[in-house]
Amino acid sequence: MRDYYEILGVSKQASSDELKKSYRKIAMKYHPDKNPNDKEAEVKFKEAAEAYAVLSDDQKRQQYDQFGHAGVNSGGGPGFQGGMSMEDIINSFGDIFGDGFDPFGGIFGGGRSSRIKKARDLKVNLKLSYTDIYSGVSKTIKIKRLEHCNSCSGSGAKQGTMPVSCGQCNGAGQVRQVSQSFFGQSVSVRECPVCSGSGQTIQNPCNSCGGSGLHRKTVEIKIKVPSGVSAGNYMTLNQQGNKGPKGYQSGDLIILFEEEEHPIFNRNGEDVITEAVLQFYDAAKGTTLEIPTLEGKAKLKIPAGIQSSQVLRMRGKGFPRMRGSSRGDQLVRIHVETPQKISSKQSKLLEEFEKLNKNSEVVYRRINLD
Repeated sequence: MRDYYEILGVSKQASSDELKKSYRKIAMKYHPDKNPNDKEAEVKFKEAAEAYAVLSDDQKRQQYDQFGHAGVNSGGGPGFQGGMSMEDIINSFGDIFGDGFDPFGGIFGGGRSSRIKKARDLKVNLKLSYTDIYSGVSKTIKIKRLEHCNSCSGSGAKQGTMPVSCGQCNGAGQVRQVSQSFFGQSVSVRECPVCSGSGQTIQNPCNSCGGSGLHRKTVEIKIKVPSGVSAGNYMTLNQQGNKGPKGYQSGDLIILFEEEEHPIFNRNGEDVITEAVLQFYDAAKGTTLEIPTLEGKAKLKIPAGIQSSQVLRMRGKGFPRMRGSSRGDQLVRIHVETPQKISSKQSKLLEEFEKLNKNSEVVYRRINLD
């Protein structure tokens, strides 16, 4: 078994304030809420609690300094290996974090019981066109969410009846459990398993909702989608999700954006990508094209002699950036098309062109393989 001073990282002359500061740091680092399903962190958390339990008690510390582990284990409680739970540790040492300071969101002391319960969030997907994304759009969406039952007004009780006080917790919503531990007697407070913390039970359930107090209803929600969003972005509407039992805060509505496939455009971040198929004579002599963009057609000059797979950039013709006022670009990849069939007249013209072309020999190049 490791030395208690070593576990807390302090000297044998450490003051009570130094012990508290060191234990507080270790407890925050290895707390189960910060390290879910981490057995090693759980062991270190329990080790630190056991060490602090002994060294923070003057009498136990004196016995430990004189006799080691034997001085505090003989005739004592069962220790951590004897059934000490994580919640027992938290209830015993929550006060070392000080009044008003709760690094774990209310898990120490009485924070758990006073926390407002929240109903489940509702997640929906919304497909957007490239036009919607480019300009931003207002939409009305239909969703199915849990609402309070009209028949019982969310109480869950049959009309003409009311929920009654829970017999298990006497309406408190919590039950107290006393247990013997390494520290002596420990009192833990837990949510009542019978009423799930509501303090009430239903003897005559509502016929419409079966006692849940909830039913599913289709509602319309108006939203404004900003320009520049992309697939995977989401919007959260606070308390617009599912309703919960009486006393619960409504869940949030989370709208996950998806992108509809565009017939000629693809997207890479804020840039828009498309391909222009040119006839070989336009590629050879150059031309000016009217290229479709997200905001209408725009002219693009094609330089003479352009080759397949070359990319031309139209600056500022892409999607708006979410942060800032600038826009991405539109990238136009060129594909030079060779006709598969030609007429005899076209063939003669090409033969004439070949005679005039001084660089008609085939050139061979090495290909680098990935």
